[in-house]
Amino acid sequence: MSSPGSNGGAAREDDPTGLGEPLLTNDDAGGFHTETLATVVVAATTAPNGNAKVMKGSMKAEAKDDDRYWVDVHREPNAVTTAADLESGGDGGRPLMFREKKVLGDRRCRPQRAGPAGSGGCRRCFRRQTLLLLSGELHWEESGVPHQAAQVRHTRVWSLILTRLVAVILFIGWRIKHNNSDVMWFWTTSVVADVWFTFSWLLYQMPKFNPIKRSPDLDALRQYCDLPDGGSILPAIDVFVTTADPIDEPVLYTMNSVLSILAVDYPIDRYACYLSDDSGTLIEYDTLVETANFAALWAPFCRKHSIEPRAPESYFQREGMIYTGKSPSEFINDYRHVQLEYQQYKARLEMLTSTIRERSDFYNSIKTTEGAVKVTWMANGTQWPGTWFEPIDNHRKGHHEGVVQVVLEHPNGSKAQHDSNVNPLNFDGIDARLPMLVYMARGKSPCYDHNKKAGNLNAQLRTQGKEITQPWFSSPNVLKTLTQQTDMAIQGPSYLSTSCMFRRLALCGIDPPRWRPNDIPVDSSKFGNSIPFLNTVLESLKQESRISPLNLDDSFIANMMLVVSSSFDIGTDWGRGVGYIYEMATEDMVTGFRIHKQGWHSMYCTMDVDTFRGTAPINLTERLYQIVRWAGGSVEMFFSHNNPLLVGWRLHPMQRTVYLNYNIYPITSLFLLLYALCPVMWLLPEEILIQRPFTTYVVFLIIIIALIHTIGIMEIKWAGTKWLDWWRNEQFFMIASLSAYPTALLHIVVKLLTRGKGIRFRVTSKQTKVDDNEDKYAEMYEMRWVPMLIPAMVVLFSNTMAIGVAIGKAIVYGRVWPTTQRLHAMLGLLFNVWLMILLQPFALAVIGRWSKKPSILFILFPVAFVVFAWVYICVHVFVVNFFSSMEI
Repeated sequence: MSSPGSNGGAAREDDPTGLGEPLLTNDDAGGFHTETLATVVVAATTAPNGNAKVMKGSMKAEAKDDDRYWVDVHREPNAVTTAADLESGGDGGRPLMFREKKVLGDRRCRPQRAGPAGSGGCRRCFRRQTLLLLSGELHWEESGVPHQAAQVRHTRVWSLILTRLVAVILFIGWRIKHNNSDVMWFWTTSVVADVWFTFSWLLYQMPKFNPIKRSPDLDALRQYCDLPDGGSILPAIDVFVTTADPIDEPVLYTMNSVLSILAVDYPIDRYACYLSDDSGTLIEYDTLVETANFAALWAPFCRKHSIEPRAPESYFQREGMIYTGKSPSEFINDYRHVQLEYQQYKARLEMLTSTIRERSDFYNSIKTTEGAVKVTWMANGTQWPGTWFEPIDNHRKGHHEGVVQVVLEHPNGSKAQHDSNVNPLNFDGIDARLPMLVYMARGKSPCYDHNKKAGNLNAQLRTQGKEITQPWFSSPNVLKTLTQQTDMAIQGPSYLSTSCMFRRLALCGIDPPRWRPNDIPVDSSKFGNSIPFLNTVLESLKQESRISPLNLDDSFIANMMLVVSSSFDIGTDWGRGVGYIYEMATEDMVTGFRIHKQGWHSMYCTMDVDTFRGTAPINLTERLYQIVRWAGGSVEMFFSHNNPLLVGWRLHPMQRTVYLNYNIYPITSLFLLLYALCPVMWLLPEEILIQRPFTTYVVFLIIIIALIHTIGIMEIKWAGTKWLDWWRNEQFFMIASLSAYPTALLHIVVKLLTRGKGIRFRVTSKQTKVDDNEDKYAEMYEMRWVPMLIPAMVVLFSNTMAIGVAIGKAIVYGRVWPTTQRLHAMLGLLFNVWLMILLQPFALAVIGRWSKKPSILFILFPVAFVVFAWVYICVHVFVVNFFSSMEI
C-alpha cells in the first residue's frame, strides 16, 4: 500500500508545489489526519457529449463533520501487540489495525482543561482540540472546555430515553386506570399495542448504551504489513461479486463493481476476484472478458492518478475532478483517452447480446444439421455449458452444468512492464498487473434443491482460497451505520449482507480459538468429498496462507467443477452447520446468528468513503418485495431451531436482544395498521373516541411521539446520517408497515399452519440508470399495482376522505358543537395529517407520472379535501330534506 508523506508540509521533489502533502497531522510524527483530505481541483476537460465542463481551480480541505461527536479511545503504548483477538473473544494477541472512538461524554475520555499534555488536560483530547482548531471547527467556551455542547447533547440523549420510558409507563398506567372508551374491544387492543410498542422500542434501545466507532488505522497497517522489500503480509482474500440475472441486475453496474475491485489499492498478488453468476448465461461471461480487457487500461490509470471512486460509471459522472495523484501534467490527456475507451467499452457491452446471437447462428449453420437444436456458442467455437438462448434440458434456467472459466490467471511476482504498442498511455513505474479473475456458475438440477441464494454463496465458499469479502448490490438501510456502531460494544453487529469480510473458518462452522478443541475432524461427511477443499480447511486451521500462483491444470478445473455441482452438498453438513444456512429467506441474518452463537465476534468498520455502492430496486413495488423477504425471513428465524431465546449459550445476553428485535419487529406493523385505520371513525355519524378523556390521551401521544423523533434526530447527528435519509427511512417504514410487513406475516402464518414453504426468493429488478443529480429515493415514487399495496391504499384513501368529511362536519355543525368537541376534532385531525405526511412518497407513487413534481401534492390534497367536504355537505343536505329521521 502506498504511504502518504509524513514530513509535515514540506514539498517533495516530485511535487514542488507541496499540494500533495496533508494540511493537518494527527500526531507528532506527522501523517495524514484521517478526517481531513487535501485536494487539488484541476482544469477543464470534455464531457462525453463534447461540451466542456467547467472546473474550479481551487484548493480546499474537506473535513468530515460527523466526527465532532466522537473522540479517540485511549490505548496503551503496547496495546498493538497485546490486544485481545476481538473476533474470537479470546486472548489471541493479534495486532489492532483500527482506531476506536466513543461518543463524547464517555467516562473514558473526559477533557478537564484546555491545555497541552502535562498541564492538567487530556493529551488525546488536546490533540483533537488542535486539529479542530486548525480546521475551524472548534468552539471554545469561557470555561475552556472544548466540545462541552457535544457532551451535553450526548447526555441529553440518555436523559430523553429515560424521560420517554417514564412517560410511556405513566401513559399505559393512566390508560389502564381510565378504561373509558366508546369501543372497549378497540381500547383493549390499543392498550396491548402500546405495551408492544414499548417492548419493541426497549429492545431497540438496549444495545445502544455504549456506541463505538472503528475505522482502519492505515499507519498500523503500513507498519506491520508492509515489508522492507516492497512486499506485504496483508491477508490473502477472495472477493466475490454475485449476480442472479443479467436483465434484472444490469451487467454494466455489475462490471463496474468488478472494475473497482481489479483496481483496488491492495497487493495485486494477494487477492482474486470471482464473478458468481447464478443465471449461468453466456452474456455475463463475455461481459467479464470485455471487462478484463478494459481493466488493463483502467487499473493502471487509477493507480497512476489516485482515482477515486474506482468504478468508472460513478467517476465519469462527476462534474469536477478532484486530483490527488502525482502526474497532473499528464492527467487531462490520460483522462480523455480513458473516458473515450470507456464509452467504447459500454457500446460493446450493449452489442453483446446481438453479437452472441450472430455468432451462434453462424456456428449453428456450419456445425449442426438443419432442424437441430440451436446451440449457444462461445467465442472459441465451443458450446456454452450453461443456459442457452433457446433453452433445452441441461441448458435452461434451473437445469445446467456448473461453469468455471479463468479469465485472468494469478499474476507473477514481478511488476508488469509497460508496452507502449498495446497501451499508448505512459505507465512507466506503474504496476500494470491485474489480480486473478474467475467466472463461475454453480450447476443446477431439478432433482436437487439448489437452496436459492444460500446455495449459491456456499458454492462460492467452496471455490475460494483463504478469506472472502462480499460486496453488496442493493440499497443499504440508511440507519445501518447507527445500528452497527451501537452493537459493537457487545459481540458485534449482525451480518446483513452488506460489504462483509469473513474469516473462512467462521463460515465453515469452526469454533473460535477460545472454544476450539485441539483435534478437529475435517472429513468428507461434514465438508464434502473434495480433497483440495479439505486441505484448504486444514491450512486455515493451522493459520497457513498459500499465495503462490495456482496450477491451473485439468485437475484444478475438475475439482472446481465438482464443488460447484448441484449435488455436492447432499449428505453433508453444508447449509446447517457449515456455510450459509438453508431453508431460510434471510440466509445472511441466520448465518450471522450461527457464527455469533459459536462465540465469534464481529466488527463494523466505518470508512471515510463507501466501500461499495449498489443500485436500488427499480420501483417501490420491487423494493417492497425485498422487504417481504427480509421481514418474513426474520420472523421465520424466530420459529426455527435458530430462535435466539432458546439456543447459543455462548451468546452474549445483550446480543440476544439484538436478534430478538430483528425477529419480531414486523409484528409491530399489525398494530400500526390498526391505528392507521382509526380515521374511519370520522365517517360515522356520532363521535366515537378510543379513549376518554380524549384530550389527555392525545397530549400523551404527542409527547411520546415527539420524544422518539427527538431522540432519533439527536442520534443521527453522531451517527453521521443525514436528516433527509432518516426522514425517508421513517416514511418507508410506515409504507412497509402497511404493505410488506403484513404480507410477510401472512406468509409465515400460512407456512406454520400448512407446513408449506416459506417466503419465495425473488430477484428484484434494479435501476438501469443512475443520475447523481436526481433524488436518490426517486424509485420510491414509482410502483406497479400488486395486492400487497391494498392496505396502504385503503389507509391513504380513508385518511384523505376522513379529513374532507371532518371539514364538512365542521362547516355543518361548527356552530352547535361544544368547545370540547371542537378540541377533539382538532386533535384528531393532527393524527390524520401526520399519517398523510408519512405516506407522502406512496401518494406520489399513486399519481404516477406527476410524481416528478412532488409539489403537486400541495394542490391535489387540498382539492381532494374540498371535494370530500362538498360531497359530505351535499349528502347531509339531501338526507336532512328527504330523510329527516336519519343522521349522518
